[in-house]
Amino acid sequence: MKDVLCVIMGGGRGTRLYPLTKERCKPAVPVAGKYRLIDIPISNCINSGLNKIYVLTQFNSESLNKHITRTYKLDTFSGGFVEIMAAEQTMENTEWFQGTADAVRRCLKHFNDPAYKYIIVLSGDQLYKMNFTEIVNFHKEKKADMTLACNFTHRKKDVRDLGVIKLGKNHKITDFIEKPKNIERVTSLAVTVDGKKGFLTSMGIYIFNKETLIELLTGSSKVDFGKEIIPDSFAHKDTEAFIYKGYWRDIGSIKSFYDENLALTEPIPPIDFFDENWQVFTRPRQLPPSKVKNSTISQSVISEGCIIEAATIHHSVIGLRSRIEEGSFVEDSILLGCDFYESLDEVISAKKRGLPFTGIGRNCVIKKAILDKNVKIGDNVKIINEKNVQNSEEEKFSIKDGIVIVHKNATIAPGTVI
Repeated sequence: MKDVLCVIMGGGRGTRLYPLTKERCKPAVPVAGKYRLIDIPISNCINSGLNKIYVLTQFNSESLNKHITRTYKLDTFSGGFVEIMAAEQTMENTEWFQGTADAVRRCLKHFNDPAYKYIIVLSGDQLYKMNFTEIVNFHKEKKADMTLACNFTHRKKDVRDLGVIKLGKNHKITDFIEKPKNIERVTSLAVTVDGKKGFLTSMGIYIFNKETLIELLTGSSKVDFGKEIIPDSFAHKDTEAFIYKGYWRDIGSIKSFYDENLALTEPIPPIDFFDENWQVFTRPRQLPPSKVKNSTISQSVISEGCIIEAATIHHSVIGLRSRIEEGSFVEDSILLGCDFYESLDEVISAKKRGLPFTGIGRNCVIKKAILDKNVKIGDNVKIINEKNVQNSEEEKFSIKDGIVIVHKNATIAPGTVI
């Protein structure tokens, strides 16, 4: 696999995942309590024996850059690297990246090592476990110009935010519809896999022969892989479909982020973070074990460094350094945790004055909510969406699809009801 270069897209504005992307790009959004989304593709690469990795960044990238720099320090003698490749101004171009294809096009000059024969392009905001050795070997055996990883779904409604693939003879890709607005249009693209009828959707994972990628990008000014470059190439490039039958989710919206995080609390979650043979790597923070006092916790994920005092937690994901005070109830919620601890003196002082401190105060009720990092929830706060609002935008919180999201660093005054 020394001839394979991995290129991970660092994400655009991520508007559908707002407000979690208000101060960070999508790949930097925390997931599963202690990880960030970018850890998923990087871990898949490393576990697959692919250790030459560039991450292309641009928008709200400071948090992502810091995480990658502090986390992925590969052995000098391995010959591998995980490096940031940020958008840069040049004498030829002073613009930002205009799309996925434009980003790779403008970085091609940095991929000129003749040892690279194949380039894998990956998304930085998906949740899955995949051995890329299999798709690389498939691509080589088929002698393809490019190969698209595809996921099978039997539900037509699932294709709205994905790209639907049409197969021709010998399972070669002949057409591709990116995020179809007219669902009925994709009916003719249905395929049968393992006896089930459904649709093949693009996973946003592409492998190119290096020469093919250079030809496609330098011969066009189009800026997006999924919408333009790839569909335009089917007529003159041998394009194969690699069908991946495992779990894969695109974390593109608040609803999907919420659902897939809480799915990890199930007795048998869809993705196994306990597999020692396929570890998901992240920044080692050297945090203490979580401390729990007189609490009831059921069907939940509790990360390191938490302090939980006589609280009740059900069906929730509790992030790093979370603090939950006595009498509080958390259900169907995701806490992204904190970046730091307040000192004991600061917490005691805040309690005496009745002021919120970082974490959830006493006698609070939190239901169907996402609390971003470093929030301060005062005593007796209720976040329950009692009016069943579906969408709203306020100064300190947002509501998307009925889910309340408290903004990063927000302070919610004692007694507030949302």
